[in-house]
Amino acid sequence: MATKIRLQRHGKKGKAFYHIVAADTRAPRDGKFIEKLGTYNPNTNPATIDVNFERTLSWVSTGAEMTDTARALLSYKGILHKNHLIKGIAKGALTEAQVEEKFAKWMEEKDGKIAAKTTGLEGDASKAKAAALKAESEVSAARAKEIEAKNTPVEEVVAEEAPATEEAPAAPAAETPASEEPTAE
Repeated sequence: MATKIRLQRHGKKGKAFYHIVAADTRAPRDGKFIEKLGTYNPNTNPATIDVNFERTLSWVSTGAEMTDTARALLSYKGILHKNHLIKGIAKGALTEAQVEEKFAKWMEEKDGKIAAKTTGLEGDASKAKAAALKAESEVSAARAKEIEAKNTPVEEVVAEEAPATEEAPAAPAAETPASEEPTAE
């Protein structure tokens, strides 16, 4: 029986969630499987991948084929790298201690990259939130000034100026729309 490590789709429309499974190649995508190896959630940033490392390594070492996406996920988690190093032991190129040392070093580097990405995303999110709050406060202040201008007693000022300059407000009012119209076009 040929086995394949692949993804089974779960979740709702637009919010996919996958189970990583070992299944017979003839079984349907979301059908019967031999063993569930882990989960993959692409909706988070960075994507959440939980895999049973030992069982998946066992399936890979016994020759289970992988789909392209499953191969990428297992490579990301280091399962393919560990399998490669174990093959080096079988050939006599490496010892078990060297394999563990190299794999631990690789995992450290990988964890550092993931942590850097996570902190970078958190920093960007906090900057975006601060900028949105600043823009919102500016808009709020502008609205408050407009409301204050509307609520000030304008009648007294207009009553005093109206008899003295009845023609003057009419002329600038006519010029203002004329000068705004060409700039709008």
